[in-house]
Amino acid sequence: MHRWIIASCGDMRPVRRRDAQDQPEEPRRRRSATVSPPRLRKEGSGGIPVPKDMAEFRTMSEYGHLRLFTYDQLRHATADFSPRLIVGEGGFGVVYKAVVGGAEVAVKALNPQGLQGDREWLTEVSCLGQYSHQNLVELIGYCCEDDHRLLVYEYMAKGSLENHLFRRSCSLSWTTRVKIALDVAQGLAFLHGAERPIIYRDFKTSNILLDADFKAKLSDFGLAKEGPMGGNTHVSTRVMGTYGYAAPEYMATGHLTAMSDVYGFGVVLLEMLVGRRALDPPPRPSSRPGPPGPGPPAGRPVGTLVDWARPILIRGKKLEKIVDRRMEQQGQGGYSARALERVARLAYDCLSQNPKVRPDMARVVKVLEAALAADAEDDGRGSDSSPAPAAR
Repeated sequence: MHRWIIASCGDMRPVRRRDAQDQPEEPRRRRSATVSPPRLRKEGSGGIPVPKDMAEFRTMSEYGHLRLFTYDQLRHATADFSPRLIVGEGGFGVVYKAVVGGAEVAVKALNPQGLQGDREWLTEVSCLGQYSHQNLVELIGYCCEDDHRLLVYEYMAKGSLENHLFRRSCSLSWTTRVKIALDVAQGLAFLHGAERPIIYRDFKTSNILLDADFKAKLSDFGLAKEGPMGGNTHVSTRVMGTYGYAAPEYMATGHLTAMSDVYGFGVVLLEMLVGRRALDPPPRPSSRPGPPGPGPPAGRPVGTLVDWARPILIRGKKLEKIVDRRMEQQGQGGYSARALERVARLAYDCLSQNPKVRPDMARVVKVLEAALAADAEDDGRGSDSSPAPAAR
């Protein structure tokens, strides 16, 4: 059974009742996207106002291309919410596998006392109801009957990246990991390229879902926020997200920008390179980091993955010592030295303490594409060439 959309430890969102609200946001109208990079495109129909609360939402006869389900329809599709159909659960509620109209879907039933309230539910419907992209999970429909809040998504057969990457028997190859990183980078670039950028705000491995072919898509848009416009450099908001993934400047000031997402992307990219969680302690000196193992010896200071691993990303041969040993070297389905250095340098840059020097997501896409091309080129030669300078 795949367990997916599981809330990670260290979630900074407060537990709240369903009627709790964030600071009110002015009603917004759907805007067309300025695509970045150019090949990413915005799809769907236009002219859909975003509701400010559930009362306004219920006055709308339809919402985008989304299908309105009754509670009885979804209760029937999930065999009365049978425990045997549960494929994920967390602070927000429970996710069930179901069949609707002959197609497999995932039905998320929110817990009224959980981490997601009406504000997050409306944000998710607003984002996924208005924007469609190959690297955003498809929201098919919803139910807001009485006190019930349910969302119906496409079914992602391989579950979350979290549930693959941190298994002791993880079999994700180097190429698969880079392709997953490229997929979600394209999703973030699409959101950041909107006329008014959308900041995802909760980028982490549990929110990256994989289909049957390991194509990756972003899910859980409950914390997404419209970015700054005009001459504004940031939006000010409550600090929400997941500890270990949130950008330091955002945690310190509440100032949110697209660079906040870039930092979170860097954390996940580092996790994929090293094979350890963001909050894992440093490995023992005699061991190479792979699957999570025993903690550090008594008396040794404990830091986050970023604290101890980031400096090594640009340390040449030392880099090899922290790379996840479950990935093979080139010639055995693994990585080339050139590609590894490109991706490691990219992670290093994304994790800069200074948000102004982080690359934007359009640049991230280009670097990952170059890394995949370097792998293919070196594999074609049958041997590793001298490492090239990392693309920046």
